[in-house]
Amino acid sequence: MADAKPPLSYFAHMRIAMRTVRTMTRVWAALVALGLALIVALAAQSAWRAIAAHRSDGVPPLPAPAGYEAEDHFPGAALLYTDIAFAPQSADGSAAPAQGVTGTTALPALPVSAAMASAAMQADAGVVAAAPFATKVASSLDRARALECLTAAIYYEAASEPDAGQSAVAQVILNRVRHPAFPATVCGVVYQGSERSGCQFSFACDGAMARVPARAAWARAARHAAMALAGYVYAPVGLATHYHTYAVTPAWNRSLVMTDVVGAHLFHRWKGFWGTRAAFRQVYCGGEPLPGPHTPLIQPPVALAPNVIAAVAPMPVAPPAGAPVTSAAQVRPAYADSGSYVAQPGAATQQQDNLPPAATVLDKYKDSGKPLF
Repeated sequence: MADAKPPLSYFAHMRIAMRTVRTMTRVWAALVALGLALIVALAAQSAWRAIAAHRSDGVPPLPAPAGYEAEDHFPGAALLYTDIAFAPQSADGSAAPAQGVTGTTALPALPVSAAMASAAMQADAGVVAAAPFATKVASSLDRARALECLTAAIYYEAASEPDAGQSAVAQVILNRVRHPAFPATVCGVVYQGSERSGCQFSFACDGAMARVPARAAWARAARHAAMALAGYVYAPVGLATHYHTYAVTPAWNRSLVMTDVVGAHLFHRWKGFWGTRAAFRQVYCGGEPLPGPHTPLIQPPVALAPNVIAAVAPMPVAPPAGAPVTSAAQVRPAYADSGSYVAQPGAATQQQDNLPPAATVLDKYKDSGKPLF
């Protein structure tokens, strides 16, 4: 009979158990690594397919417009502007922009010498990115008002535009805030001229704001407005202060320099010194007015010529022929002083009023209401 194997010791059992645990750990680690590699591969494949499905510029397609944005009269639908070729002039000489066109404004006097202006133009040849916008010195109320006004401008001017188009419109507005030719506040720039017919942005005067905005489109415009106010710079448009759509050709674009084309808008900056970085020296300090169009100006009355007044004035009506006329001598003495003041008996010589006499209070009630101690 063969000899039986001696039983394994405690330590031998422990070594076997440890080898088993190590083997199982390696197997599980290999499985986890394989699973992670598979997940990464699938995610990369999905991302590649998504990128390939988009246009070559990498901008995702916009959702289909619905509601107000789908209607032809929506001001932000830039591709629909086809009727007005030139911006008309208002009665006070300021330009009233056509649909899809920012207005123009008169330039202030040149603040530097010709040599300094020439040096600034040479240094800023080409498209120069604007500096980040800062609201550090503004109050929380000013920042809230600026956000509301900038959101409204982006919504009504570029709701149908891609993200780049909305950022470009916001950049133009903030460029104007820092240019001395425009107001120094965001709301002031957006609603400039709304008190008369020379609105810089047509939506402030054409009744577009009477419609309630779509919530999703407004939120998207607010997101781009907040980014711009927080310092995001859309560099491709540079120092542009004007833009218009493909469908219109305003007269002022011949005197400007085009910086970029984004979506359906063409962006322009001023020529010469006013289109350089040195010109954008206006500091934003808050002081935002109430958001919304300005109160219309009250026109002064027009002075009419005397001949016009005589033509429209009513002619005096003469009494009919033969009508009896009472002369002063025929008035009876009892009625001669009718309408005159009659003094009361015993009253002073000065004119008395007709108020009732003061109320009489009994003596026992005169001290009522006074404390007893």
